[in-house]
Amino acid sequence: MISVGIIGGSGYTGKKLLQFCNAHPFVDRIKIYANSTAGEKISSIFPDMVNAIEDDVIQSVSNLSLDNDLYFTALPHGEALYYVPLLISHGKKVIDLGGDYRLDSAEDYVAWYKLKHTSPGLLKSKLYGLADNCNANYDDYNLIANPGCYPTATLLSLLPFTSNFNNEIVSVSTVAYSGTSGAGKSPKAELLMSEMDGNVRAYNVNNHRHQPEILQQLQKNGFNSSFAFTTHLLPISVGIYTTTVIHLKNKIDVELINQVYNTEYSSSSFVRLRNEPPNLNWVVGTNFCDINISVKDKVVVITSAIDNLIKGAAGQAIQNMNKFYNWDEKLGLINSGVQYAQVY
Repeated sequence: MISVGIIGGSGYTGKKLLQFCNAHPFVDRIKIYANSTAGEKISSIFPDMVNAIEDDVIQSVSNLSLDNDLYFTALPHGEALYYVPLLISHGKKVIDLGGDYRLDSAEDYVAWYKLKHTSPGLLKSKLYGLADNCNANYDDYNLIANPGCYPTATLLSLLPFTSNFNNEIVSVSTVAYSGTSGAGKSPKAELLMSEMDGNVRAYNVNNHRHQPEILQQLQKNGFNSSFAFTTHLLPISVGIYTTTVIHLKNKIDVELINQVYNTEYSSSSFVRLRNEPPNLNWVVGTNFCDINISVKDKVVVITSAIDNLIKGAAGQAIQNMNKFYNWDEKLGLINSGVQYAQVY
């Protein structure tokens, strides 16, 4: 049994972490830390959780204790830099759900996040925790950088292809769509229902902070072609949908591609390969990533769908916690022995 601290536990992702940890058979104590909601009870922030979880008082992050075994940091970029080095120096395990430790280079962090990185050594010693595609020995790490929501959906759908057919790729372009919860809980005028209802718009075109994260992981697997990444907001609260178009030098048989993906995800409980493009509502509320592959001539189209708050954040963080302790990855998420990685 372990005790868990959730730093930034009153946001959307923090709520999901709290729910999953509360359902986890090997988590026996949970402490929530926050800034603006410190001193309030959990029930006042999450009324729907009354009688579902012990109604503790949310602690101030300025009084962060060091008596938990593992800490989740679910904070806006820049803020985890104040807490992660302290926790690591005291031998704690940390899973950071923000963007502060995902990039390998402090220079790239400055360029994309416009902040100085104050613990650049941890960028080299962390593990990038794309859980369903990570074969590293978790015993060798104390810090996991939990991938972003867009990178999770994009990389899970794309990495098996780029790793196996890189020499055949001319270019890759990913168009991605997100619900508004990906922007966090802070009020923003452009995310009001009156602005988003019936509306779709591209944003951060050629300038999204998740683009270098995606490209970094692709290049680690030999990718050296042209890559474009364009994000859009949907008039929904939850979900990520990606459509990736790959142009090839020569046609590749779809059966061979499906074989590669089935092999890659044969041991994954959370990647489901579909015979048709997934619907977003198949995955919302779950930790699944649904993927479909279509091939015509020298063009491959790969679609994927995830829940941005679960698979793209809290659910994958729980997977990474389970891998930290060599537990079944499904614990706290699903309780089924069924494997989901075969095409159906």
